[in-house]
Amino acid sequence: MDITFSLILMSIMLGAGLAMDAFSVSLANGLGEPCMKPAKLFGIAATFALFQAAMPMIGWICVHTMVRYFESFEKFIPWIALVLLSFIGGKMLLEGIHSDGDEPCASRLTVGALLVQGIATSIDALSVGFTISEYTFWQALVSVIIISIVTFIICTAGLYLGRKFGTKLAGKAGILGGMILIAIGIEIFITGVFF
Repeated sequence: MDITFSLILMSIMLGAGLAMDAFSVSLANGLGEPCMKPAKLFGIAATFALFQAAMPMIGWICVHTMVRYFESFEKFIPWIALVLLSFIGGKMLLEGIHSDGDEPCASRLTVGALLVQGIATSIDALSVGFTISEYTFWQALVSVIIISIVTFIICTAGLYLGRKFGTKLAGKAGILGGMILIAIGIEIFITGVFF
């Protein structure tokens, strides 16, 4: 197993790039639930980190086994992300509009919603399997572990920032969080379809 400085550096950069959508969603989650307990906060960051590690590894496996099937699936990735994030963002937006702001500390993020967010923000990371396709299995594994660690750190920061500003925004934080999720879905869609 040959782990080079360039592999580590590239993995850190990939992790930072891939984590931007998850960071934005983490920010929205923190805004929506400003009294989130640290255990839940770290659980959310760990979920995003797990998905950001799993997707590139699945992509690497697809490149090495069934690449032609993966290429046909790749065109649906922006559509899937748009639908999932718009659904969750729309739900959060409606809850924020109908909320009277009396319960800023109510738990809003369910496990199901978190899993959908994890898939939606990491599905584009499947294509990273092409980027790391020349790596051996162990190099790819090290790479996705680094990507996971970077994602965890970035998402934790997003959740803390969201919590801090969510407390100040009180009842309107859910509206802002929902708008952020919808905007991320649109951005992933536009980038994936037109660029």
